Amino acid sequence: STQSNGKRKMTIGESHRRGLPLVTKTFPKLQGDNDVIIHDFMGVQFYGPMSIGTPAQPFEVVYDTGSSNLWVPAYNCSTSCLLKPRYQPTQSSTYVANGEEYQIMYGSGPCSGVMEGDVATVQGIEVKNQQFAMVTNASGLGMAFAVAQWDGILGLAWPTIAVNNATPVFTNMIAQNPNMDQIFAFYLPNDASQNGELTFGGYDSSKFVGNLVSVPLTHEFYWMAALDSFVVGSTVYTTGAGAVIDSGTSTLTGPTAVVTAIANQINATQLIPGRYIVDCASIPTLPAFQITIGGTTWVLNGADYVINVENENIECMLGMMGMDIDTRFGELWIMGDVFMRKVYTVFDYKNKAVRFAYANQN
Repeated sequence: STQSNGKRKMTIGESHRRGLPLVTKTFPKLQGDNDVIIHDFMGVQFYGPMSIGTPAQPFEVVYDTGSSNLWVPAYNCSTSCLLKPRYQPTQSSTYVANGEEYQIMYGSGPCSGVMEGDVATVQGIEVKNQQFAMVTNASGLGMAFAVAQWDGILGLAWPTIAVNNATPVFTNMIAQNPNMDQIFAFYLPNDASQNGELTFGGYDSSKFVGNLVSVPLTHEFYWMAALDSFVVGSTVYTTGAGAVIDSGTSTLTGPTAVVTAIANQINATQLIPGRYIVDCASIPTLPAFQITIGGTTWVLNGADYVINVENENIECMLGMMGMDIDTRFGELWIMGDVFMRKVYTVFDYKNKAVRFAYANQN
């Protein structure tokens, strides 16, 4: 592992896991043809339904654009899966045995199991022969998983970062549905009383204002584009980095030293390393974050980047964490749900691009 300033740097996959929200993410209930309804649990946890097997065995999963594998708890998962629903291969007529070992390292420890195959159904779309991991030990996720409202993860990033070279769900979906547009789009709710949606094979023009701006990806592993600059008020904090658009991380993240400086600028107080709180009363006067990606600037005001827990003005968390991500692509920032709530995002697989517009929060 790479050493930097005496601290071990985390790989992006590991660090992304650290973004497992303090509280959990939600998307219950299907609606419309290809829409998953996305629910917001106190501003920091988003998940939605899908099923595996015939007949369908339902699970709530984090739809995660920052990883590429599908995994759910196995019938024989250890106590680490507690009260989660579990996949039962013997109860599915479309189950295909595989048995290859699966292991992924999270910041907090390992998550392991075996690879299997079955029909995965998302928004009524059946994806046949989908490889997924049946997790037998989720202890590496710790209490974050135990108290989470979700059961597993459905990765929506590129095949290049899939563990065991498993073909991702969306890649299989478009291969099996050649007439489908090779895009999907996220609308995240602005507060817990609203629903969001994830649309496969299209986007919902009622969920954004103005025109979509297309930005080419710089690499196809994460959904990564050029971060031209990150400016707070009039202070420029970076020029020429990478921005990973990641629905599976609840906050923004940037290099630890930079986030520390931003926190100081806005008078935030460190709660635990890398996590900050701000005075709720200061939100209206906080400086704007001006985030320029691929030539277009998106503005997040204090009310956008501070998570006001349950809107009670008691605990206001800075929606940004310090994270030193070790890759061969230089400095990386994660544009997590704090960004995606403000900016409607279309993930364009065919054109290797992301498209942005301000979300319609009315």
